[in-house]
Amino acid sequence: MYLISELATKAGISRTTLLYYEKQGLIKGHRLDNGYRHYSESDLQRLFLIKQLQSAGLTLKECQSCLEAKLDKSILSERLTQLTEDIQKKTQARELLLGLLGERSQRELHSSLSKSAPNVHLNWLNTQGYDEKEALRLKWLSKDMNEHNAYMNDFMTIFTPLEQWAPGSKQDTLNAISLMPNQQMRRILEIGSGKGGSTVLLVNNTKAHITAVDNEPVAIEQLNQKIKDSQLVDRISPVCASMTALPFEAKSFDAIWAESCVYIMGMENALQQWKPLLKDDGILVVSDLVWLTDMPDENVKQFWLSNYPDIQTIPTRLKLFQAQGYDVIDHFSLGLNAWENYWLPLKARVEALQPTMPTSQALLDVEQEIGIYETSVAKDFTYHYFIVKPSK
Repeated sequence: MYLISELATKAGISRTTLLYYEKQGLIKGHRLDNGYRHYSESDLQRLFLIKQLQSAGLTLKECQSCLEAKLDKSILSERLTQLTEDIQKKTQARELLLGLLGERSQRELHSSLSKSAPNVHLNWLNTQGYDEKEALRLKWLSKDMNEHNAYMNDFMTIFTPLEQWAPGSKQDTLNAISLMPNQQMRRILEIGSGKGGSTVLLVNNTKAHITAVDNEPVAIEQLNQKIKDSQLVDRISPVCASMTALPFEAKSFDAIWAESCVYIMGMENALQQWKPLLKDDGILVVSDLVWLTDMPDENVKQFWLSNYPDIQTIPTRLKLFQAQGYDVIDHFSLGLNAWENYWLPLKARVEALQPTMPTSQALLDVEQEIGIYETSVAKDFTYHYFIVKPSK
């Protein structure tokens, strides 16, 4: 026989809980002549069984049913399903904590946040000590704070010797230039100039002075060299700056030119932030990744939703321009040759580096992207030029 305090100690359950159990009829104490309530060995063993059943996720009421009748397997199946879901959540939580501690990859975390909370994601990266440039690189490229530096070293090893860092062709750039209605432009702001392939075409096919902006020092350095070699010092002003914080006054430019780079800040943000920089009757030429079909290949769809969640169809983009106060002058898509100009030299570069960088995540990512180009570009997706102007 056990006093309630003795029963509580042996069962590892509080006195208050035992009194509640007794009120529910799970145990039955007997009051002796001395006024104290005593409990039997059977009560203690029932408590052990109840604890075991509760550890499986059963409620107290369900435990009581199990004690008084045959097991209800439907209830047990429900609890098993719930427990399996709980285990999965706990496992994910454990992996997340290990990632934040530097013991696991964080790629899934950053990919998820880029889609679900892009602005908060960037702000959080800033609080972790990354400046805007590095935060954007981490968001779009490495996706792992623990491996970021090594990833970016490999990434620049791949791309630095290449002339073209994005899809495009001389013909497409010239076509976009010809669709700009104001041929008397004096100042053009080129955002994401890279090494200056389009910069030189803008100089040679307009009368404007080009302010070429890129946030990659390597690109600006090579553009400076190209300017010297082409004797275009008076026509081009390279600026190393972020497209999200452009250091220019309002109404400074007759046109803004942005090829293959708007994904960095998102089309809607770009349309809002860049418009004040345009003069009255200014022109914006921007190219963006778009779907060419409402039903792309599933693998291609998942790849771009992971790497560029804001990818849209052309009609959706046209509606966005209207909603943001722009009139569309013209628009057209890049053809296959513009992509081949980019990915074929990139593929050759990757193949040359494979013997010395076989485990590089950056190299593996570029290989995967090239595979997507080879199977679906210009069929499921492409870059699309939009020539627009602010509505009056």
